[in-house]
Order: sequence, then C-alpha cells, then structure tokens
Amino acid sequence: MGITEGAAAGTGADVRIEPSADVDERAVIGPGSTVWHLAQVREHAEIGAECIIGRGAYVGPGVRLGDRVKLQNHALVYEPAVVEDGVFVGPAAVLTNDLYPRSVDPEGRLKRGDDWQARGVTLRRGCSIGGRAVVVAGVTVGRWALVAAGAVVHRDVPDFALVAGVPARRIKWVGRAGEPLEPAGDGLWRCPRTGERYAEADGLLSPLAEGGCDGPSA
Repeated sequence: MGITEGAAAGTGADVRIEPSADVDERAVIGPGSTVWHLAQVREHAEIGAECIIGRGAYVGPGVRLGDRVKLQNHALVYEPAVVEDGVFVGPAAVLTNDLYPRSVDPEGRLKRGDDWQARGVTLRRGCSIGGRAVVVAGVTVGRWALVAAGAVVHRDVPDFALVAGVPARRIKWVGRAGEPLEPAGDGLWRCPRTGERYAEADGLLSPLAEGGCDGPSA
C-alpha cells in the first residue's frame, strides 16, 4: 500500500500516514512524522516532529508525544500519558493508566469512563522503555533512564537509572548514550562511549557541567 501525505487534520508538512492506520481527524501530528500500518492515533492526541509510530501501535486520546519519539510495533500508550522529546518505547511495551482495573463495579455493572480516573505515565526526555516492559499508571521515568525488556515498573525511576526485573529495581547507571557507566572514583561515573562524567549523591545521578549535559530535573 502507498503512503498518504498529511492525511489527518492538524498534521504538519511531510507527515506520512499509511492508509491502514486509523488517525482521528482531531489528532495533531508534527512535520516529518510517520504513522505505520494498523497504528491507531486517537482524538486530541498530539504527536511532535520526526516521530515514528510503529505498526499496530496505539496512542490514546489526549496523549502528548514530544519530538523524535519512537513507538515501536504494538506499543500501547494510554491516556493521559506524557512522553517528552527523544523517548524510545520498545515493541509491545505498555504504559497503563488504571491503578485498580475492573471491568465492572461492585454491583456488576459495566464500568464507564466516568466511573474511574485515568492516571497517566510520564516519560522524561531521552529515556527508553524496553520491549514488553510495563509501566504502571502514575509512574514517572526520569531523563535518559533505561527500563530493561520485560520489566514491570511500579514506582518512579530516577534520571540515568537502568532498572530491570519484576518489580523493577535499579541495577546500574547509564549515560545519554545508553551504555552502563563505569566508576571513576569519589562518587563519579564515566560514560565509556562519550567520556561524559556524572556525579552520584544521595542515590541520584547528575551530569557534570563540563560533560555538556543538562542539570538535574526540577
């Protein structure tokens, strides 16, 4: 099948949407972004520039994606998630939005939208979520953090942390390049690829100014 240019209302220049994708006319998609086969982008979703929405991926109503975000095949991003610039969401990863899910209420009636309150996941700039990982409703994953494949994340993840397991726990620190950092003595860490240095204090990691990174999150 061919690719349609700017097929949804509110799309920017050079947007590519596969005909089999379901993109609501009220969604907004930034320039240079691509929505692949069988993906669904719901009403009022906002997708930034140069994003890739993979085959079968789902973007819920009102979800906000920054620029250069990659949602791999069958990734599910439920509302009201916020995904900042440069985030990677691996294949079949799920960002949930209900802490206490039920199909019916205590009286056995089918639950509707007004019967519960959605709590979105927040993915901070540059972080990555591995394939088939689950991030539980309300969790924030910090900047440049890395969630290992298959992990279940039930609490906030600090900036630059590598977390793995069920439930997920920090096992290493990673730099902006995504590789585990090497200890450099006196609470300092070094990226083996870029040479950027980081300082650890009180269980948190911050890039040193001379490394050219941003300061810690507010």
